[in-house]
Amino acid sequence: MTTTNILIIALFAAITVFVFFLLKISKKLAELGAKSPNEQALSLINQNMINVQERLDKATESLNNRLDNAAKIVMGVQKELSTVQEIGRGIKEFQEMLNSPKLRGGIGEHILNDSLAQVFSREHYAVQYQFRDGQTVDAVIKTDKGIIPIDSKFPMENFRRMLSAEDAATRTAERKEALRAVKKHIDDIGKKYILPAEGTVDFAVMYVPSENIYYEVMMADEEIMEYARGRKVLLVSPNSFFHFLRVIMMGLERVKLQAEAQRIWELLKGIQQESVKFGETLALAGKHVTNAKNAMDASAAEYMKLSSRIDQVKLLK
Repeated sequence: MTTTNILIIALFAAITVFVFFLLKISKKLAELGAKSPNEQALSLINQNMINVQERLDKATESLNNRLDNAAKIVMGVQKELSTVQEIGRGIKEFQEMLNSPKLRGGIGEHILNDSLAQVFSREHYAVQYQFRDGQTVDAVIKTDKGIIPIDSKFPMENFRRMLSAEDAATRTAERKEALRAVKKHIDDIGKKYILPAEGTVDFAVMYVPSENIYYEVMMADEEIMEYARGRKVLLVSPNSFFHFLRVIMMGLERVKLQAEAQRIWELLKGIQQESVKFGETLALAGKHVTNAKNAMDASAAEYMKLSSRIDQVKLLK
């Protein structure tokens, strides 16, 4: 309801009230004209006019207050509508930007890189990894079993057309086209990035950068996961990808722990060997000490014998 409409309604209400009071006064005048003298009639008319004026003043004041409040509310609503329109324009511009497949791919790669950085240290993954044949995959995870290739590109445009279809027939046709595009992408990932000769594991990951689209794929074709598994490609959404990364991280930690345990074992083994050598050296030193003691005891006995003979020679004098 606009401000003009509100004013019209308010004026109509004021006129209605005024007419009501005029009719009431006319009725009073008619009654007085039949029963009372002119002076009494004029006095009553004046009194009624004063009452009418007071009521009209109050009604006018109340109406003005209501109109002021209505104007404030309308201004507030207009301001909010302006904000909503501005947000709507921003969303529309963002959607238009996302119409560019290259930009959408860049956003998907950024989300992928951010997810990897949250879980792994830099030495455990790489982005824009290039193979010897020139093919470049969006990211790889480095494990002791080999590198895991991850591709974040996805035929999003096909699914956007499917979701925006206005009738069931068009939607069905677009769904078939979208699934055909997904299967082709799965085939491409399996052929391009699963390269054991270059150190990859025997599977690759296809990252679907939207939970909604991921579940649309699952609901559109229940056999799509089996199809991907047959090509050794794992489909993941942002949520399932995070859990996948945690599993890989636990594996890396286990390998690291095993390596640390092996290193500690080697250190303990070295300490044990040094301990044996030290024991042998200590035993030899003990043997030498024992031999030295025996030699000292023998030397002391010989000295006592020699001293006794010297004493005997002294007595001969």
